[in-house]
Amino acid sequence: MKNAIIFVLILGALVFAGTKWHMHRKVGDSVDIAVLMVAPFVEITYEGVSSTLSGQLTVDGVRARVTGFKDEIVIDRIGIDTPNFLSLLKLADIASNPSAIASDMPEYFGFIAEGVRMPVNADYFREMYQLKLAALGVADTDDAAAECVGKYGFSPKALAGLGYSEQVVSVAVIFRQQGSRFVLDVSSSADQMWEVDMQMTLAGDLVTELSKGSAYRPRMSDLRIEYADRSLNNRVRKYCASRGLSEEEIFAAQMDAFEFMGQANGIVFDDYMIGPYKEFLGGKTSFVITAKPSEPVTLSQLKLYKPADVPALLDLTATAM
Repeated sequence: MKNAIIFVLILGALVFAGTKWHMHRKVGDSVDIAVLMVAPFVEITYEGVSSTLSGQLTVDGVRARVTGFKDEIVIDRIGIDTPNFLSLLKLADIASNPSAIASDMPEYFGFIAEGVRMPVNADYFREMYQLKLAALGVADTDDAAAECVGKYGFSPKALAGLGYSEQVVSVAVIFRQQGSRFVLDVSSSADQMWEVDMQMTLAGDLVTELSKGSAYRPRMSDLRIEYADRSLNNRVRKYCASRGLSEEEIFAAQMDAFEFMGQANGIVFDDYMIGPYKEFLGGKTSFVITAKPSEPVTLSQLKLYKPADVPALLDLTATAM
């Protein structure tokens, strides 16, 4: 009996190892094909493919250089996340047999990117910043208040002044069904800067809605965003002071940046948002935003409303903790 159990365990281990090797090989071949396809635009290398019993499948040690730029983007690992290893196999079945999507879809699935490393003086980062300014419709400015609080996003110069030599960003996006609605969970962080956790509940069936592709129009039922400061606020205050701003001027610049962010997204924040954000700047470490509209709101239609009416439409509130 003992030998039989040992035999079964060994056989199971061999089957698992063989399945894992086969999956890694298939993924590796697919990645190699993708690398060749984008080669005229992006030079990509990677160290290998790995998977875990917890259901993650990643491409590791990725280095990419966009044509026309000399600096690299480095990514520690990037891939997909599922409940377990069996779920990875189910996703592989769906890839080869799309008709099985309804029955084989795992409890949740998502995408992860860990350790996306970008030097603050990288040539592509400088280009990205200029493109962002153009998208916002503002000219590059040396205004000390706007620059030191990152009103238009932090410039390479500001990030260096804040004490950063590189930005290290990680993101995880998870989709899961919850009754008649589905939930989008997003966790992101920038080392020694901030952490953001967002949970958005959307109306409809996950498979049905996502299968619409570009025709999909998300309808939000509920939203919670928690922003946690991880030393950025203190660095901003010190850097702004070094630029000659008083405490009152720094606070005013931070509030101006917050209100500008809202306006850039079609929202004029009311007192239910402004008051808690002042508390957050006053020394709290977390800022939580919630939205609970009376009925699902089509996000693409928010631009049709007056910015001052959006907070009431979404029942938007905030808390500092």
